[in-house]
Amino acid sequence: MIQALQELFAFREVILVLVWRDLKARYRGSSLGFLWTFLNPLMLIVIYSLVFSVYMRVEIPAYPVFVFAGLLPWIWFSSAMLSGTNSIVEGGSLIKRVAFAPQVLPVVSVTATLANFLLSLPILLAVALWWGVPVTWSLLTLPLVIAAQYVFTLGLAIGLAMLTVRYRDLHQLVANLLTLWFFLTPVLYPASMVPARFLPLLAFNPMALLVTAFQSVLYYGEAPAVGHLAVAGAEAVVVLALGLGLCERLRWELAEDV
Repeated sequence: MIQALQELFAFREVILVLVWRDLKARYRGSSLGFLWTFLNPLMLIVIYSLVFSVYMRVEIPAYPVFVFAGLLPWIWFSSAMLSGTNSIVEGGSLIKRVAFAPQVLPVVSVTATLANFLLSLPILLAVALWWGVPVTWSLLTLPLVIAAQYVFTLGLAIGLAMLTVRYRDLHQLVANLLTLWFFLTPVLYPASMVPARFLPLLAFNPMALLVTAFQSVLYYGEAPAVGHLAVAGAEAVVVLALGLGLCERLRWELAEDV
């Protein structure tokens, strides 16, 4: 794992160039350009708020802020999974032509979606202040939550990207599984609504732990539970180690399969 991380560090300038290229290409040709980074989550928050706070009448104060606090990290995660899973297949020409570390491509996908997430955070804080949700000192703990999600997302993206080279249908499967995963994660509803007998299962869902941590910081104004964040961090490190290990095992066969 250490050797794989050192290899990624050696490619750091390449990663930055590719991330910048990805960000510029994402909205190339559109009239609003980077504004879509803000408009997409805003439109989603309007839709979910309308459905759950007006039609279904979920009794949660400042519900748009609650949803936004969970939806933004989920959008980052799902976008990274969809682009990262197929990143090596789409970037196969780089692997064939030059001495190139394949794990760089999922890193680019995850980092580019992280940049979009960070650009959307000021919108969330503005919405929170608009609804009277105070911004507290707990915001200082947000980098820890972001780091834990980045490590987890990166490990999963690298592993799935390597497997997708051989099993091309995996990309479509991931897209469908993300929908199921979304509803099993307390994004639209608080974790307190989960039946007591199912609460222990949340510990096996890293995104549930991470989303509730984001909600603690951005909605409740509290530092995330240390135990939950520690479990999420440990799971993230394990997933990253597995993803990098799988990459090291399969990388020498990529040129034939891409």
